[in-house]
Amino acid sequence: MKKSLFLTMAMLISGSAFAATDHYVLRDGDYVRHLKVTKIIDDDYTVSADVDFESAADGTHCSETISGKAKSTGENELIMKKHSESAARFCELKIKLSPNGANVEESKDCSTFTVNKCHFSSGDKELIKVK
Repeated sequence: MKKSLFLTMAMLISGSAFAATDHYVLRDGDYVRHLKVTKIIDDDYTVSADVDFESAADGTHCSETISGKAKSTGENELIMKKHSESAARFCELKIKLSPNGANVEESKDCSTFTVNKCHFSSGDKELIKVK
């Protein structure tokens, strides 16, 4: 019993020892975007993206988050697909990583995951890697 408990604990600890997490942030006007990319083992990734928007002009506000498993589609490129629970659609985030940042593109169906002016896409701007 003690031996199996020890082996289980060793596997859990060794699995988390190989995980590496990078954070990326972009503050752009009324928007704040955050991206968290965790590389678990080999090419297994989890991604969490969130956006906060608050307009001082008209008081509109939104805060949205999406997360899930991502796949590597090339060197420094990831794709995360998340199925909508309320509709038969997928939100797809295409993430291009660079040594200093990340660029995020979202599919048109991501609008089912967000409200108002919130969107995960960073456009032509790069989220800065937090060191």
